[in-house]
Amino acid sequence: MPRNRIKTHPILNIVDRESISFYWQDKLISTYPGETISAALIANGIKIFGHHPKDKAPLGIFCANGQCSQCMVILDGKPVKACMTLVSPGIHVYPADGLPSLPDENLPNDAQYNETTKVEVPVLIIGGGPAGLSAAIELGKLGIKTLLIDDKHRLGGKLVLQTHRFFGSTEAVYAGTRGIDIATTLDEQVRSYESVEVWLQSTALAVYEDKCVGIWKEDNTYVLVKPDMLLTATGARERSLAFQGNTLPGIYGAGAFQTLVNRDLVKPADKLFIVGGGNVGLIAGYHALQAGIDVVGLVEAMPACGGYKVHRDKLARLGVPIYTSHTILSANGNDAVDSVSIVEIDKQFKAIRGTEKEFQCDCVLIAVGLDPVDEFTKKAEEVGLPVYAAGDAQEIAEASAAIFSGKIKGNEIAQGLGLSLPEIPDEWFEFEKILKSKPGETFKVELPVTKAEIFPVLHCTQEIPCDPCSTVCPKGLIHVDEKDIRHLPEFCPEDQKDCIACERCVAVCPGLAVTLVDFRQDPTYPTVSIPYEFSRDKINEGDEIIVTDVDGKSLARLPVTKIRQIAAFSGTLIIRVKAPAAIAVKIAGIRLPAPEKNNIADEQKASRIDNETYICRCEHVKAEDIRSLIQKGVRDINQIKAITNASMGACGGKTCLHLIQNIFREEGIPFEEISETTKRPVFVEVPLETLAGSRQNKDKNNGG
Repeated sequence: MPRNRIKTHPILNIVDRESISFYWQDKLISTYPGETISAALIANGIKIFGHHPKDKAPLGIFCANGQCSQCMVILDGKPVKACMTLVSPGIHVYPADGLPSLPDENLPNDAQYNETTKVEVPVLIIGGGPAGLSAAIELGKLGIKTLLIDDKHRLGGKLVLQTHRFFGSTEAVYAGTRGIDIATTLDEQVRSYESVEVWLQSTALAVYEDKCVGIWKEDNTYVLVKPDMLLTATGARERSLAFQGNTLPGIYGAGAFQTLVNRDLVKPADKLFIVGGGNVGLIAGYHALQAGIDVVGLVEAMPACGGYKVHRDKLARLGVPIYTSHTILSANGNDAVDSVSIVEIDKQFKAIRGTEKEFQCDCVLIAVGLDPVDEFTKKAEEVGLPVYAAGDAQEIAEASAAIFSGKIKGNEIAQGLGLSLPEIPDEWFEFEKILKSKPGETFKVELPVTKAEIFPVLHCTQEIPCDPCSTVCPKGLIHVDEKDIRHLPEFCPEDQKDCIACERCVAVCPGLAVTLVDFRQDPTYPTVSIPYEFSRDKINEGDEIIVTDVDGKSLARLPVTKIRQIAAFSGTLIIRVKAPAAIAVKIAGIRLPAPEKNNIADEQKASRIDNETYICRCEHVKAEDIRSLIQKGVRDINQIKAITNASMGACGGKTCLHLIQNIFREEGIPFEEISETTKRPVFVEVPLETLAGSRQNKDKNNGG
């Protein structure tokens, strides 16, 4: 099989599969059934999927979620999105270097078309991620007939990409359980209710004036669904970022990178650079390391990373350089990314000359925020269709919050349908706010003072909603405030309840922020138990490893005395070392072997930047084209569209409209002076023959 495959993984089970073959530019290549064209091409070392018709610039994937059209290819004569189209044996795929030729003859006059099917249902849920699944479960419990649709080939949304354990509440939102396992649990629960029907690979296209929702189904048929109530659980789309080289193959959104690595088991890069220090970027960096990819650096424009500190600490302990108050200057390369240039910025976010650095990498991951996918909500409100929104479609937050949000919305919808139900407790709404809250105050590290011979060291110092360590302790020795789980956990030994060294708190912590120190055998050289989530073949008993403090500072090189795994916590190894008593409580993690030096330190190369930055990916409209119109007095984005074609490409403005707004902001134009663009359905591209009900094409994969 192709070389760009992940062959070992500490969390994901990799099984042998029968391969299939298809043609790329008339060359036979191998892949696996059920894989997308984009995953298959990248697994075979193919990054360039086509060239832009305007300037012949090379194009690859960016979002891997069907939101943009940068991965367009030609499949058996028709344009399709490579990230959303599954391979099948023997298909012929070509780069999207120009549109295919139209047929020489018109369709015959007796061409046949199907009548558009209309379906009525009490509740339609768009989106099978954590919020949609949770809402469907609540409706299923009440026996309410519900249709749940999702455009992917399995349920779970972004949960299927999350190999880490979740924060939040153990009881309410599966905290301490990995996202991939939560997806399976929710999927099984939804399918246990006869009143809930699931349509996979079915894309919501539009909400119409007659309060119907147009849906493009897996079998390439077009259906109109008229619900009494609509729930949009459509999640979020990643923001793009304007910098030189931002459309080069090798520039990925975080979701695309995680899709390839954690869903498809494809290794899209050897050296990764991350832009953005929120939870998305920090988690993606950790996932990259688990997949055997070097993370050569991370930049964050703010003075501190905005994600959970425990996520940031994991990367620091593993040796990833983190540059706060820095931003990306450019991604460099001809046909694909081969390096990235960064620069320090001042308090006004202006570049500081002389601080440029360049790093070798073949992938740049963009994680600079998310926008709700809310066009369906807004259109439903406009036409008077009763609509609710849950999860990121309502407010950007963690997936744990989306699960609880869906639970609330499911009950609100049931009440809206007239069911006589108890009032939703006020405590639910308060708890939802807690789960949605941003990281709170960070406290100074207080090393434990205890007379106990054995005790856990809790290295989490930032207030975030999380309680698994308290719920997993069989002796109840770790306490978290039940009313507000954002409060820091405390170890509270009591008479007759000494710690039994079960190490469950070490294994369950989502932030890998708990170690265990045991003085019972040797008061001067206690045993320290450290969590470790990398492949077993990277570390063995007797090996000397570097142990670090919570911020990644090396403390000592110590031999491994034992490696243990608790059956109930698969994927997390417990590494034991004997350490001098003076540093035992400071040990928080293990440093991986340092990668080769990646900083090119070539100031001449690092200073390369010009005004050729693309704002509109689809139409390749540059920043200077838009800025010049704004400087001439244009305040209507519709006028900018008409002149430049910006936001008129295949994605419909999903990746560029907020960048256009940023240029207005840079030019000092108040938001109230800007006329927003008009958004009209259809919101997702679809072949006209599908809308027309043509009987000639029954295979969605070949339909666009």
